[in-house]
Amino acid sequence: MTKKEQLNKLFKENGLIKEDFFAHQHYTIITRRGIEKIQAAKNIKITYDVIECKPNFAVVKAYATMNENTIETFASALRGATYKEGNTSNWYVMETAEKRCMSRAVLKLAGLYEHDVFGEEEADAFKKSNPINNKQKTQKDVKN
Repeated sequence: MTKKEQLNKLFKENGLIKEDFFAHQHYTIITRRGIEKIQAAKNIKITYDVIECKPNFAVVKAYATMNENTIETFASALRGATYKEGNTSNWYVMETAEKRCMSRAVLKLAGLYEHDVFGEEEADAFKKSNPINNKQKTQKDVKN
């Protein structure tokens, strides 16, 4: 099965539509709404621990379960004056870390990370090395 066919299958299984994802040159980005659709479709349960919470820095750990599979994953958010000094421009760093953690947990359990699919909450971190066109695009390689 090709990568395109695998993504088509995964996207259809989870009820994703064109507005739930967009293409980047090297990977696919799932929107927050798309992440929540996948979480619901796969019945993924998530709990969180706050590891660190400061005005400009937060780290969250997620415990996520789908069927009998359980994973642990982390996410952080650092507000800097520029992207060179941090990985988010938002002042709500705890919420950003939590959203990133949720995205990571859902995409890992759903098997989408292995297909170069990432959550839009992680896109701020990608801006450091891979500029993203902020205009939403439709996925060219995956059709619903």
